[in-house]
This record gives sequence, structure tokens and C-alpha cells, in this order.
Amino acid sequence: KLAVSLMARALQECPSSGLLLAENISTSPRVEQKSKSADAIKRRPDDPRVISAVAGLFASERKHDKARKWFERAVKLDADLGDSWAKWYAFELDVGTKEAQGDVKQRCVAAEPKHGELWCRVSKAMPNRRKSIAEHLEAAAQNILESMQRLN
Repeated sequence: KLAVSLMARALQECPSSGLLLAENISTSPRVEQKSKSADAIKRRPDDPRVISAVAGLFASERKHDKARKWFERAVKLDADLGDSWAKWYAFELDVGTKEAQGDVKQRCVAAEPKHGELWCRVSKAMPNRRKSIAEHLEAAAQNILESMQRLN
């Protein structure tokens, strides 16, 4: 209840914050997620965090083709945002083919992402300092998959 009121207050202060809107989609109860995502897309149609959160919503609803299109859109909007790449790769690890996984990994390595909350946490951790972008992507995706399993 406290989290809901804090999120509402934060969205009043910063109504066009893509980070807040994406977090609002992810943390809302399942029945509210569609309406929250529609509202977020109206406010920030070109924010990669919002687009990635909507892609995650489609993935959770088992609409795999739609999810892939939205992940694709998110990484096209900001190829430097590693979190979008990690979420897409985690999605492909979960439901995709080896070919799709390799394609996402190859494109991520070519894009050389440097930003994102999860991406920076993984890539700047001391044990990962000298690892490649592909290894950072795998570690970030594993982190996402582990957190999803803890929720279930």
C-alpha cells in the first residue's frame, strides 16, 4: 500500500518519467497492467524503458511474436540501453530458439550498450570487469531469469 502511494506521488511529480512509468507497469497488479501500459505509451511513446516493459507484459501473456516486435522496437529506440538487450535475451533464453538467442547476442555485441540500471550493476561488478559484452549480456539475462523464478 505504501509503495502504491509513493508511486502515485512520484508520477504526479514527474508524469513523463519513462523510468517511473515502466516501473509502474511492472509492479502493478496483473489486472491493471494493460491500462497502465496504454497510459504509459500515450505519455512516452518513444521511451525504450516503457516499450521494454510493454514487451515484458506481452511475454508474460505468452504473446511471443508481439513481445519480440516490442523488444526490437525498444532496442532500435536506444541501442545503448543494456537493460533492454538483457530483457530481450532473457526472453529468448526462456522461449526462443538457439538461432534467435544468437541473433540477439550478436546484435547486442555490435551495439555495445553502456547504460541501464541492471546492465551497469552487472558490467561494473568487480568479478565482471574484464568480461566481454556477450558475457555481460548472459550474466544480466541470468539475473533477470533468476528474479522471475523467485517471483513464481
